[in-house]
Formats: sequence, structure tokens, C-alpha cells
Amino acid sequence: MEYVYAALLLHSAGKDVTEDAIKNVVAASGVAADDVRIKALVAALEGVDISKVLSQAAAVPVAAAAAPVATAATAAAPAAKEEKEESKEAAEESGVEGLGALFG
Repeated sequence: MEYVYAALLLHSAGKDVTEDAIKNVVAASGVAADDVRIKALVAALEGVDISKVLSQAAAVPVAAAAAPVATAATAAAPAAKEEKEESKEAAEESGVEGLGALFG
């Protein structure tokens, strides 16, 4: 997460988001920099217009987006419990079938 923050900080400061720049920001915060993660982040951000992505993210109303998520999570809880029970039964049955196949 600190790598993304470093990239956003560099972008907001008008600096280029490069491996060395991210490494310096992360190191300055007192965190040991992981070169692999930094390379992956820089590669993922190549060709991405960060300003455009941020403006699109800011255009989504947070409160309006959170209400349907909460409703969906509440409605999904009983279904998830049923699926878990069905999954447990299926696992027990497949285990018995597997033993049968093992011993012929």
C-alpha cells in the first residue's frame, strides 16, 4: 500500500513516477523498499493517466455506493451459509467416493 501512496504523492507533486522516485519516497518514510513490488507498480502504471483515474474515482458518490453494497452483503449472508453447508456435504461425499476408488 505504501508503494501506491508513494506513487500518488509523486503524482500530486508533479514528479515522474519512476522506480527510483518511489524507492526514495518509501525509504524516506522508514519502510524497507521491495524492488519487485516497485517494478510491478511502475509497470502497471505505465500508460495510465493517473489524473483521469483519480477524477473518475472522485466522481462516484461514496454514500450512494456504500448503501447497495451493505444491502447486498446482508442479503448474501444467508445464501453464503447455505452454500457453505452444501459445500461441506459435497466435500464429505467426495471424500467417501475417493476412499472407495482408493480401495477398489
